[in-house]
Formats: sequence, C-alpha cells, structure tokens
Amino acid sequence: MRLRRGNASIGLISICMIGVALMATPFLTAQEESPAQIRGRALALEQAGQNFEAEEAWSAISKADPANAEALAHLGLLEARQQHYEEAIQYYRRALGIHADLPGLQMNLGLALFKAAQFPDAIRSFSAELTNHPGDTRLTILLGMAHYGMKDYLVAIPYLQRALEGDPGNLTLRTTLAHSCLWSRQYQCVVKVQEEMRALNADSAEVDLLAGEALDRMQDSDAAMKALRAAVVANPKEPNVHFALGYLLWTQSRWADAANEFDLEIQNDPQNGKAQVYRADSWVRQGAFAKALPELQRLAAGDPSEPLVHLDLGMAFAKAGKGEDAIRELKMAIESDPEDAEPHLQLANVYRSMEKAGEKMDVANAEVDKAKRLSAANHPSLQELIDSIENPLP
Repeated sequence: MRLRRGNASIGLISICMIGVALMATPFLTAQEESPAQIRGRALALEQAGQNFEAEEAWSAISKADPANAEALAHLGLLEARQQHYEEAIQYYRRALGIHADLPGLQMNLGLALFKAAQFPDAIRSFSAELTNHPGDTRLTILLGMAHYGMKDYLVAIPYLQRALEGDPGNLTLRTTLAHSCLWSRQYQCVVKVQEEMRALNADSAEVDLLAGEALDRMQDSDAAMKALRAAVVANPKEPNVHFALGYLLWTQSRWADAANEFDLEIQNDPQNGKAQVYRADSWVRQGAFAKALPELQRLAAGDPSEPLVHLDLGMAFAKAGKGEDAIRELKMAIESDPEDAEPHLQLANVYRSMEKAGEKMDVANAEVDKAKRLSAANHPSLQELIDSIENPLP
C-alpha cells in the first residue's frame, strides 16, 4: 500500500521530535543542581543583595527538605531585610522548632521581634542569647532598649549602665539612660549622666534639659536654672528648651523673662500650644490685659478644656468690669481643673467687686473656703491673694 506524502511527513516529524527529547534527557539531568550547589548559589545571591532570587533558591531547598532549619532561617532573614517582620518571625520560629541551637537564630528572631515592637518576646530571645554570650555589649544594649520600649524604665537602667561600660562614648545611649532615669524619678541619676557627658566634653542640649527638669523636681532651682541655660547655649533650637526655661521663670513669677522665653519657643515651633498659653498668662500677670485678651479668646476657641486660658480670661474680663463674663470663665476654669485654688480666689474677688448690700458676701467667702482646702493654696502668691481677700485694705 502506498503512503500519502502528507502522512509520511507527519510521521517523520514525530520521530524526529521523540529523538530530540530522548537525546535531551541526559543533558538536562546533567545540568540539575545538587542541594549543596543550590545552597551555595542562594548564599551568593543573598550576599549580593539579590533578595528575590535568593528567596527563590532557599524556598526550593525548603520545599525539597521541610526540616531544613537553615533554609527557613535565611528565608526569615530575607523577609526582615524587606522589613516584613511578621513574616520573618514566622520563619525564624519554624527554624527554632527544628534546630534551636542554629547560630545567630535567637539573635535574628529577637531583632525581628524588637523591630515589630513585640518587646516581651524580644527580651526572651535576647536573654537566651545572652546566656550563650555573657557580657555581650550589643545584647545588653538591646535588652535595655527593649525594656525602655516597654516603659520599664527602672529595669532598663542597669542594662543601659552596663552597656555604657562597654561603649562609654555612645551619646545616644547616655541620652536614653537620662530619659529612663527621669521617667522613673531617679533624679540624681539624670544629674550624674549630665556630669559624665560634661566630663566627655560632649554638649547635649537634650541631656541638659532633662537635668534641669530633674533638678527642678529636686527643688534645686538655682542648679535647674543653670542646667536649662546651658541647654539653651548648647542648642537654642532644641525642642522645648525655651519652654522649659520659661516655665521655670514663670514659677518664680518672673513674668517678663518667662514671656520672652515662651516667645522664643513659639518662634522655633509656631504650633507649640503650651508655650502660647503660658505666654498669654505671663502677659496677664504683667497687667497687659488688652494684649492678652484676643490671644486668649483664640486659644479658648481652639482648646476649650485648657483651665489656665479660662482663668486668664476671667481675670481679663474682671479687669474690664465684665463681671458676668468673668464668672463664666472662672467657673469653666474650676470645672477644667478642680484642684487649682486660684480660680476660686479670683471668683471670690469678682463676687466682692459685684457686692450689693452684701448679697454676694457669702458666696465669696464660700469660694475662699474652697481654696483653703486645696493644697495649692499654700503657694506664697496664692496665700497673699487669700490674705488680700480676707483682710482688704481700708
């Protein structure tokens, strides 16, 4: 039987394709990588920063051998490099379940947990690693910073202090220690950090600022003033440096100097609401009511809950003879801060100024009694105000 030309051609092509496939099979087999070769390629890609290609190679190893802890650990590292910390943590934990003693695994897990703000678990990892590397400065720093991140400032302090023994020139670490000392009310510790930084000839407006606050809480006003002025010299643009100095001056009734510092703070940070409030109050204390009034009204519209603004508005309205407006503002000040004695005393003054045949006398006396029951009434300026109300000049 005679074959048709078309069918003969198809048959020949099929035979050729089969032959090529058979010839190619041994060639492809020869090109297959061994696990060791894939591992070497994965490491090279990882070191070259080719994260995607490295991830493909380590994934291939992991799929072929799910119990390969090294592959999982490297997959975790690649995820961490891309700031995918949750994914990294999962890989590290899987690796840890297979090979807990894999070098660097606990440290990398701890770092990923730290960067994901999972501080308690990070502390467990760092502590386990520190057992294998006692006294390691980096681990000590990380443990201190993890406790700091948890706001466990008292626990953080000894770690930070030990870390500084191994890295005395680390100014960032010293600043963190100063913050921890202040926020745990270890005020002498803050002062010590400041002294150590001065011994290193390292000016730090931030640490001087913290020391000033600590010294003020230790009721050493002169030393606090010196520290805050040093902070201003070190960096007049440091956030809140002029506010802190201004506030200390304000507590000393140095209203003009305080207002100047608050103004400098506002120049540095026009959005600093506290500096605006205390500057306006300083104007009121100097009797500059006309200057303060529009600023106080603007501040009250922006934040109706600020008690000092309502107090100052009450005083300004009282000075202008607007008794009802003054009463309204002073009552709002009391509502916002029930523990402050001064609004009660100012309110008593307003009632006395509005007195008609003694009809407001009882109300005024009641406000004075309320003020006396508040601890803040022991402040010298408030005591003077009480005396002036109870014993008015003839």
